[in-house]
Amino acid sequence: MTPPAAPGLRLVLASANPDKAAEIAAILSAVPGLELAARPDDVADVEETGETLEENARLKARALCAATGTAAVADDTGLEVEALGGAPGVRSARFAGEHATYAENVGRLLGELDRAGALAPDARRARFRSVAFVAWPDGSELWAEGAVDGTITAEARGSQGFGYDPVFAPDGCGGRTFAEMTAVEKHAVSHRGRAFRALADRLSAPGGGR
Repeated sequence: MTPPAAPGLRLVLASANPDKAAEIAAILSAVPGLELAARPDDVADVEETGETLEENARLKARALCAATGTAAVADDTGLEVEALGGAPGVRSARFAGEHATYAENVGRLLGELDRAGALAPDARRARFRSVAFVAWPDGSELWAEGAVDGTITAEARGSQGFGYDPVFAPDGCGGRTFAEMTAVEKHAVSHRGRAFRALADRLSAPGGGR
């Protein structure tokens, strides 16, 4: 049986994206004694200048920790498509521009794959990766990574989820995209679900919750 986290563990959520925040809250609800606080409205967006997912997750967690004086949790996620040389990667959320919508990012992704001639399913292989990161005011850090392999579909399918969910079909799920799954089904196999479950295990370990 997993030991409970330290009573009263409070983390400020770095993400202001309501879709992502809801997913993270649902996954971390398994950590006993953990309280998640929303990012304050007066905290500015953090510029994601890192070259890796870990660097960006650290930047966001550290910035929120410094701004609030409270331990903060952040994540960064990238979609790595083989036919595009690993792109969009760390620029997944900004693939079609700094303020791109989900639909615009998906549209650019499908367009780039068409231009690359990646028509067959085996030419559209991809991996979703997430890094979940906690930063404490004393400089301590804790992080975990999760990944899932799959295929980029020829067109968007499904109405659930967000981001690239309508065009990412994870392996072993009958060809369904994340957007065709319930939240529970998605969390069970997704990159973010795996990263935050691993983080939850570390927070629940003796000393993990500080």
